[in-house]
Amino acid sequence: MASANKEMAVYCFDTLVSHYNNEDSPPPAFDDANHPLFVTWKKIVNGGEPRLRGCIGTLEARRLISGFKDYALTSALRDRRFPPIQPKELPFLQCTVSVLTDYEDAEDYLDWEVGTHGIIIEFTEPVTNIKRNATYLPEVPAHEGWTKIEAIDSLVRKAGYNGEITEAVRRRIQLTRYQSTLFSMHYSEYLSYVKATRGLVPAINGTSKPLS
Repeated sequence: MASANKEMAVYCFDTLVSHYNNEDSPPPAFDDANHPLFVTWKKIVNGGEPRLRGCIGTLEARRLISGFKDYALTSALRDRRFPPIQPKELPFLQCTVSVLTDYEDAEDYLDWEVGTHGIIIEFTEPVTNIKRNATYLPEVPAHEGWTKIEAIDSLVRKAGYNGEITEAVRRRIQLTRYQSTLFSMHYSEYLSYVKATRGLVPAINGTSKPLS
């Protein structure tokens, strides 16, 4: 079973930098395996709280190498909640890679632990019978300081349900819980890693000036 690690975060940065330079990214330095995964980009300005800039992944198992390559770009450039990340933002970026494991069917919508489990909810709207689903990674409810019910209600809204959230609606939920390992790396750490392991510093568009 694979765990999120430094080399996976490096590969995501490599993929994004190589995209801007229109060149092939360096080969990954981690073993391939099949797992669901997510890539999260956050932006840190003036030492403030990291702000989300993109987060996309898959709840279905994928080969990690191709998966991180695809979702590094998809989350950076095609998260519909945000404008695409620009090269000038690189020095402020933090990348978090998540590898998901231990999927379990929960007994009910409260059968999970904040800070331990990620959750996937699936339910059918009571009037329209529209099927809805959404997920939060394990760190989201804990970071927000939510109770279980607050997290569930937020996730119901994320799924696109606009009606009143009653106990009857919550009891319609089929919940799957999972766990994850994650690793976070700031762009400055990426630069240090590349300089130490490859003897060079990444640059954009063929210039010799590093984005640091």
